[in-house]
Amino acid sequence: MKDLRADLQPIWQTVSGEAAWQAVADLSRFHRIQASPGYRRAAGYIHRRLVRAGLESEILAYPADERTRFWAWSSFQEWDCAGATLRLVAPEKDAGLLADFRACPTSLIQRSHAFEGEAKVVLLEDGEEEEDYAGKDVAGKIVLTRGNVQRVWELAVAERAAVGILFDGMRTVPPVRVEGDLADARQYTSFWWQAGDTPCFGFVLTPRQGRHLRRLLERGEEPVQVHAWVDGQLYDGQMEVVSATIPGEIDEEVLVVTHLCHPQPSANDNASGAAALLEAARTLQALIHDGKLSPPRRTIRFLWVPEINGTVAYLAGREETLGRIVSGLNLDMVGEDQDQTGSSWLIERPPDPAASFASDLLVRLRQEMIGLEDMADVSPGHTGAARYPLFRQAEVPFSGGSDHLILSDPTVGVPTPMIGQWPDRFYHTSADTPDRTDPQSLARAGTLAAAYVYWLAAAAAEEATWLGYQMVARFKGQAVEAAQGAVTRAVTEETGEGLAEQVEALDRRLAYLLARHKEALAHLDRLAPTQCMIDELQAEAKESARRELHWAKDAVDLRATQLGLKLVPSGFTQKTPAEEGAAGQQIPIRNVQGPVPLGDQLRRLDKEDRENWRKLVKEREAWRVGTMTFLALCWADGHRSVHDIAGLVEMEVGVRDVELLQRYFELLEKLGHVELA
Repeated sequence: MKDLRADLQPIWQTVSGEAAWQAVADLSRFHRIQASPGYRRAAGYIHRRLVRAGLESEILAYPADERTRFWAWSSFQEWDCAGATLRLVAPEKDAGLLADFRACPTSLIQRSHAFEGEAKVVLLEDGEEEEDYAGKDVAGKIVLTRGNVQRVWELAVAERAAVGILFDGMRTVPPVRVEGDLADARQYTSFWWQAGDTPCFGFVLTPRQGRHLRRLLERGEEPVQVHAWVDGQLYDGQMEVVSATIPGEIDEEVLVVTHLCHPQPSANDNASGAAALLEAARTLQALIHDGKLSPPRRTIRFLWVPEINGTVAYLAGREETLGRIVSGLNLDMVGEDQDQTGSSWLIERPPDPAASFASDLLVRLRQEMIGLEDMADVSPGHTGAARYPLFRQAEVPFSGGSDHLILSDPTVGVPTPMIGQWPDRFYHTSADTPDRTDPQSLARAGTLAAAYVYWLAAAAAEEATWLGYQMVARFKGQAVEAAQGAVTRAVTEETGEGLAEQVEALDRRLAYLLARHKEALAHLDRLAPTQCMIDELQAEAKESARRELHWAKDAVDLRATQLGLKLVPSGFTQKTPAEEGAAGQQIPIRNVQGPVPLGDQLRRLDKEDRENWRKLVKEREAWRVGTMTFLALCWADGHRSVHDIAGLVEMEVGVRDVELLQRYFELLEKLGHVELA
């Protein structure tokens, strides 16, 4: 096996951050809404650059209409907008232009329907609750809201005949964007129409404009009236996926994906990922063509997709090939200028149900890359004895929200980490412009992506063995950390029951980590048949977990002796199904491949079900619902009960919520995606 840096060095020296930045600037000129002429032009740009670089590339087209489905996901119509303006016409002294699609495409709620005319504006609170409409006549009027646009459409437009929506919200992204920031930017906002909907139009105001209109409406001195013109249309069309390959010798693939969509300019999200992947593909093709890197054993496939929908469409048409994809990688928001955006460079692990070697390899490659001597943003220590990065970085657990979510679902079976940056002060706003990106950051991302997919494409038994030992070393560190945490908590305990609970909790934690690690090691078999080595490494990991548990138990015993206490088994057990609802005994059996977009399918349910779910969700932190329900579906293997699944989800996210998961599976059953046995 070659020295890792022997391949990393030429990749780093060939990747051009400046060229990637220029591609970001080029892509930022396209209005890249999923299934639109602007997205199609951006796809054509990527395709031409790939062909020019010598790669095999094609543009794949999928139906964009209201009839087609890809697994559990419904397609949607193509949309185009030739122009749109919003003018305040009354009060006359305040009249003026509020929004112009030609100047700022984000100023229109995407997928707005055609309209021309004048209408009065009605002020809502959020407009998300029935009581927000008490005593208000919105029929034939335009509502001003900071609430969820899809919910406001349902209550104000579909049920009460409003003609349009003005949105002046600005999502906070603590700590880099707090209330009151970006007063003159516009939040990226979109409608997502389904068959049977009555489309309307909407505009996005800046927070400053919104405050001005709200003051006028609250004074009530005279009506507030606007003139809106939207030349938008929805029609049956198509959405494109750009595919490129570097062919391998055997019938297996390594996949790297990035989403190309979002409104103009959307530089960091995600022209940066698209540009970095373009540079990674060009670099590998050039190095292999010039003989500086050997041709890969496995095919390397690069995909530029409409986020999530394009990945689902691509995979759903290739179910028979999924078993030949050994691993994936997702690039999303990789180009950040950290000083401006406030971000950190992150490796996000695949979800625990998709345990594999992927994130262990990616983290190790990043460590090796930082060791390269000619990296401009890595500094030697004062004495020259060490090197350290000048940028923020971290490895983080799975949270989802991008294309790695689709690939990592166990029914798809392509464990996929993500390279990204977060948080971002300008995320999903008109202020996400190319000057917020950094060539050095793009170069790092392109280098790491290229090194990762090339290493996997070339890997055989020798590489699998090396990686297996790296994985066990990392597991030992996790086991040590878990034991240290248990001992730290134990020194604050004052009772025998409390001390015993720390040992029992550590035992459960180590058992969970060991089970995930053993599955990850087993995944090495995708690279080469090395079962004997895998068995040996799994045994070593098991012994390491046992040693750490014994070490922590000794520390807890010493604490008990010092306090004159006797350890009393806590008798801990997870709450019984009777305590958490008898339905916790039910076993979800999946009958659909891939994740389920529940939010998009709620309108297929009756109003009572929709309202009950909405209220349940509103009581919880926003992140919890999406991440926990996705993980729960991943853990549903046809044998585990909801009660069991809740415990596994808790191990990954630290929160147990049987009520949420039980209701989630009940709704999936009504939608026909699971059976509850």
